[in-house]
Amino acid sequence: MLKVKSLYIVLFSVLVTGISCKKELLKMNENPNGADPESSNPNLVLSTVLTESGRAFVDLGYQDLAGVMQHTQKDGWAGGHNGYDWGGSNNWNRYYDILRNNKFVHEKSEAEGNTLHQGITLVMKSLIFGLITDLWGDAPYTHALKGDQPGLENKFPVYDAQESIYQGILSDLQQANTLLADNATGSVGNADVYFNGNAEKWRKFANSLSLRYYMRLAEKTPSVAKEGIERIVANPAQYPIILSGADDVIMSFPGNNNGNSWPSNAAYDNDSTNFRRIKLADTFVKALQELNDPRIGVFGEKVKAFLLVDSDFPNGTDRFADTIVNGESRMVRYLSPDVLAAQGFSVADVNQDVDYVGLPLGLSTPYTYNFNFNTASIGGTTTQSARNPHVSWLNKSFASPNDHVVRLLTSSEVHFILAEAGAVYGWSTGDPETHYNQGIAASFDSWGIGSAAAAYIAQPEVTFDGTQEQILTQKWIASWTMAAESWFDWRRTGYPQLQGASTQNVLPVRFYYPLEERNLNTTNVNAAIQRLESAPYDDPFLNNGKNGIWSKPWIIQETGKPW
Repeated sequence: MLKVKSLYIVLFSVLVTGISCKKELLKMNENPNGADPESSNPNLVLSTVLTESGRAFVDLGYQDLAGVMQHTQKDGWAGGHNGYDWGGSNNWNRYYDILRNNKFVHEKSEAEGNTLHQGITLVMKSLIFGLITDLWGDAPYTHALKGDQPGLENKFPVYDAQESIYQGILSDLQQANTLLADNATGSVGNADVYFNGNAEKWRKFANSLSLRYYMRLAEKTPSVAKEGIERIVANPAQYPIILSGADDVIMSFPGNNNGNSWPSNAAYDNDSTNFRRIKLADTFVKALQELNDPRIGVFGEKVKAFLLVDSDFPNGTDRFADTIVNGESRMVRYLSPDVLAAQGFSVADVNQDVDYVGLPLGLSTPYTYNFNFNTASIGGTTTQSARNPHVSWLNKSFASPNDHVVRLLTSSEVHFILAEAGAVYGWSTGDPETHYNQGIAASFDSWGIGSAAAAYIAQPEVTFDGTQEQILTQKWIASWTMAAESWFDWRRTGYPQLQGASTQNVLPVRFYYPLEERNLNTTNVNAAIQRLESAPYDDPFLNNGKNGIWSKPWIIQETGKPW
């Protein structure tokens, strides 16, 4: 009897210990620093969605795509910026991470009946999925963000056709406009770093984003684009849009650490490398100079020392001196031609503009451009960390952690869309010239020189002529720090006319599909690759069939654009 009793005691002890261990294991699997989906405040997650989206947009529009669209070039570690050396490494994880967080907020808001949150999250879903399909083409959409659900179709999602993604985006934006009407419920407060919970401004964002995507379809499906744009413009009460700078979709930076500061800030970069490696591009400088555009002084700085080459100087002349140019004290470097020749340069190889000198495209050693040799006396070197005094740097304000804002969508862009729709396609969007002028004026206002707009527009070279090239060239200038949008415009229209920096002499039209997808979701990514249209250009960085940066996605197939 004692043995049987002892056996029960042992079994009971084992059972209790097992249950206790299981509880302990479950407790150990709980992340004390993680957010519990059941109790998490959706506003905290929404704030992350908005700030990370803003950072993603400025990283694209101010970094490598600014190199593609020749706003800027870099004179050190420049392969991706100047020459499209992306090497198949373009990764979309950050965008899908944003979408996962956004989905959480949306589902939470549906459960709680908060239509304000629902409308905001539909706009953000459209913005980020739109960016993904614009950059890559076909992409996971219908089965995306479902990795936590059963089924291989959710673990290895198929790639939706680009056309279907655009349709889904426009449908979601239509729904967002309805949800964000006057009776929108819910409160976001300061979690909304764009509009502080102003539902009407979010409606304008939704409808203006629709205009962006309808215009994206103008060459591929013009009837769809025409119907959508004219419907929105014809009924401003039902479809309010962004027509004033006060409604621009912008995000500021607190600037109290590197993570929440302007990307090229020098405040948290001891060597200021992220700022000083970016230079104005020669293409952009010449375009601004030809149009006598005062924004050049807002975007960039005059050269620290201009070159003056003269055969009358004694042989061996190479010296710096102070001089006066137009009443302004400036530094000049006097050079005799033989000094240039000794380094393999001719007079034709240097730019002697006394004010603004841009960095040309595709240079093998951009840090040596414009005779940046032997300049140690003013801090220069001939390495990738050079401080070239003979090329225009960006305006020093771009070294500040918080002087500038992210621009996701602006009244300037909307006016240019309506000007192009009316002047080029003949759609009913109001007077094209008025919209064109307002697009320029809005850009001048946003950069703090609004009083100079009227005189600029009055110049013969700027006065409206109704051509697509003129409208898109002005939109390209106004897209400074928003180069992604001008890239998609160029891809759709071929304007502005730009020569490529690579051996192919043409700009790319898309990103490579991520290597991770090609390794893990091979069947689906290969099916999407086969739907791309091969381009007559060799890809020097990735030998992967149609998955090249010049392969055409659906949006430009059979349009004859951009080539």
